[in-house]
Amino acid sequence: MKKIIAFELALLGIGASTACSQQAFNDVDVDDFAKLIADTHVQLLDVRTADEYNEGHIDQALNIDVKQVGFLEEAMEKLDKTRPVAVYCRSGRRSANAAGMLTEQGYEVVNLKGGIQAWQLSQKPISTSQYEIDEFKTPGGKVARFHALVHSSIRLDVGERHIYIDPVSRLGNRTINYTTMPKADYIFVTHEHGDHLDIQVLPQLIGDSTKIVTNSRCAELLLAAGIVVPKENVLKNGDNLTLAEDLSLEAFPAYNTTEGRQQFHPKGRDNGYIITLDGLRIYVAGDTEDIPEMTRLAPSAEGDSQKAIDIAFLPCNQPYTMTPDQLVRAASIIKPRVLFPYHFGQTDVSVIPSQLKDIPVEVRLRHYE
Repeated sequence: MKKIIAFELALLGIGASTACSQQAFNDVDVDDFAKLIADTHVQLLDVRTADEYNEGHIDQALNIDVKQVGFLEEAMEKLDKTRPVAVYCRSGRRSANAAGMLTEQGYEVVNLKGGIQAWQLSQKPISTSQYEIDEFKTPGGKVARFHALVHSSIRLDVGERHIYIDPVSRLGNRTINYTTMPKADYIFVTHEHGDHLDIQVLPQLIGDSTKIVTNSRCAELLLAAGIVVPKENVLKNGDNLTLAEDLSLEAFPAYNTTEGRQQFHPKGRDNGYIITLDGLRIYVAGDTEDIPEMTRLAPSAEGDSQKAIDIAFLPCNQPYTMTPDQLVRAASIIKPRVLFPYHFGQTDVSVIPSQLKDIPVEVRLRHYE
């Protein structure tokens, strides 16, 4: 393992003089640390408290407090042993402790000398984003990072590409500042409701090469605001679109079925999306109930991994989308590897993990109120 990180350090032009030879992990200065974490293969870990993290952290860092009970167990659950770990704290002492613990477990680790204090003194950027980040490896070996922004708004990063799904800037007393985020390569909008389509925020995300994908009604509203969506990017249920060699999209039905709710999301108008990213299958359901079409997403009896859903975002706020019981039924049909209840507002979704305990689905609760 140490040979791997030594090789990465050498590739980045980081010589032996920047690494401590008296310990199992490496101490590096700010500039070399910055070079290292620019490689998306490297996992970035902030071991300070949550309050310290929220005051400012290095962008994309995972936060696990080294002083909390169960630090090592949580770190081993979330960190991939096949990839290097770059760790930091306030001054470098707590992170050195964490680095030693991780190294003993077989991780290859680099520690930032001087911590985030040295980082800031060198005028390196910090982020105050408090969004939870979940990281997955695609079948092709790429790293996909999901940022839980708010309600139905998701940011997905893979390498240098940035995908935003239903980006909105305000919901209740929560606001999202998109001016601090990268420009979008792709924006996917499911339907026209204000908690999914925020026309005012889109100019903050649109760059020279941004592609927007949506349904016909949203395309009309965007055109009226001076934002043109090419015809080929306007999808109806069942349409497929290839956006890149490793990125494709299927527009999936999303609608209400319960009597007295159909007016919220009529059948055939709105989209959910099945995103295939370098072999990783992601189902973003949009505003829907547990519709019959979901049986198409169930794993095949032959175990065809190309059809199975790896990650599902299922909504849960009656009367507009699903009740918790409906969500559990939908998850029981689809059987995603990982389930994120989202769009849940004030609905209590804490009961969902126990209701799915007999099904091989990992439920992750994030701040998608």
